[in-house]
Amino acid sequence: MAPALFVSHGAPSFALEPGLAGPALQALGANLKPKAVVIVSPHWMTRGGVAVTTGTHLETIHDFGGFAPALYELAYPAKGDPALASEVMALLGKGGWPVVADPHRGLDHGAWVPLMHLYPKADVPVVAVSMPYPMDATAALALGKALAPLRAQNVLVLGSGSLTHNLYEFRQHSLEDEAYVARFAAWVREKLATGDDAALVDLYNQSPDARRAHPTNDHYLPLLVALGARRQGDAFGVLEGGITHGVLAMDSFLFGEAQ
Repeated sequence: MAPALFVSHGAPSFALEPGLAGPALQALGANLKPKAVVIVSPHWMTRGGVAVTTGTHLETIHDFGGFAPALYELAYPAKGDPALASEVMALLGKGGWPVVADPHRGLDHGAWVPLMHLYPKADVPVVAVSMPYPMDATAALALGKALAPLRAQNVLVLGSGSLTHNLYEFRQHSLEDEAYVARFAAWVREKLATGDDAALVDLYNQSPDARRAHPTNDHYLPLLVALGARRQGDAFGVLEGGITHGVLAMDSFLFGEAQ
């Protein structure tokens, strides 16, 4: 059975600046060979329901601006899996989600950047699932729960977000790590390790650093998608990622064992 995984994808520059997180994902990918990946990223949001990629090949979308020119030359030649996409749509429909097929959508940087580290040969098929807008924390858990049965088929359910995501502070180019970033990362890790889902759902009332770590919740919700796909008895693991750009915590979290 494949695990569920939350990955902090940080800034697009993570593709070229792996830091601590890149090697950790590479090591995980070397030991984790799923049949396919089903990925949810906050850089693909859809109103009125959930969309699923159904194409056989997923183009690389460079959905960012103002970064190094080399980033725009990168391509991740991901293959799709239309049969799996149909199954994903059926599971989402069963879970009560309005769902549509998107045969033309490719992979945004929240998807292809971490996948470049996990599976650099692009040899694992990918199906992307949009985040419905609006979506709250409870709904994010439910979305993950709807996708959880895929794990029994050795499909990796991956939520790609950021453990912290304050874009205003990111653009200030902090030279030193902000103390709240480490505090918030430690708080999330402790709640995950102890199974305190209620605190993680009620983030803004429970964590004193939440508002600064996540002025908006879009990059936090993929963590709850991965958490929703967790099964009782799953092992909990941390992929140490450190802090980049002073304000981006890059830890990733694994629910279940890597084979």
